[in-house]
Amino acid sequence: MQVSLEQEAGVTVARAAGRLDFTAAEPFQKELESAISASDKGVVVDLAPLEYVSSAGLRAFLVGAKAAKARGVGFAVCNLRPEVQEVFDLTGFGRVVSLHPDRAAAVAALVGT
Repeated sequence: MQVSLEQEAGVTVARAAGRLDFTAAEPFQKELESAISASDKGVVVDLAPLEYVSSAGLRAFLVGAKAAKARGVGFAVCNLRPEVQEVFDLTGFGRVVSLHPDRAAAVAALVGT
């Protein structure tokens, strides 16, 4: 699993690629928490290149959402592939994490435009 970070309109965009399984979940969670701590407006996680997410990976999103809420910044996920979207839908994570169809919509939601 690889994560790259970049800035867009004061929002940190984390692009997650590969497989978010048990092995990758903890490092990914730490990366998210660090990005949330350093961001002014919040974090968008772009999952376009993510191929798979396990229950351990979902936990990382839950921890990230809670950390963002505690800090008072936004947290959103975008560009879910159908197989990843299905996992989010089946587990109800769409009610826990703000989901957006694309990066532009997710960033706009966090900057308030």
